[in-house]
Amino acid sequence: ASEAQARAMWRLREAIPESQKIEGGGIKHDVSVAVSSVPAFIAEADRRARAELDGIRIFAFGHVGDGNVHFNLVWPEGADRLAFLDRWPHFNRIVHDVAAGMGGSISAEHGIGRLKREEFRRTAQSVELDVMRRIKTALDPRGLMNPGKVLPD
Repeated sequence: ASEAQARAMWRLREAIPESQKIEGGGIKHDVSVAVSSVPAFIAEADRRARAELDGIRIFAFGHVGDGNVHFNLVWPEGADRLAFLDRWPHFNRIVHDVAAGMGGSISAEHGIGRLKREEFRRTAQSVELDVMRRIKTALDPRGLMNPGKVLPD
């Protein structure tokens, strides 16, 4: 690709989140799957979301070279925004189940924290949680750093 094509691609990529701001936001996801699974993840998450809500608008973009996908959902045009946002946990479960089912993670670059802690517990393998607890204990034996923020107590 030429330098001009690369710049045009970056402008397009950077315009996607800006266009969502104009729409008023939505339900955002930051998942990761194997690079080879990105197309299948997008297709399956898209299919499941559309099966739940006719007219839902999907913005899928990210760093597909490393398997990071921002899979964001915006309410259908003319629909009640607040009623859509009330379904946040339901749509999270749909998208997270697709990512986890492909061996991916519900969080690629923005971390877990309090908002994703329970979903992480639900989707992570027990060995992952155990390793994370051991690392946390080794680095923070007294549990002073962000207690309960990522790993459920």
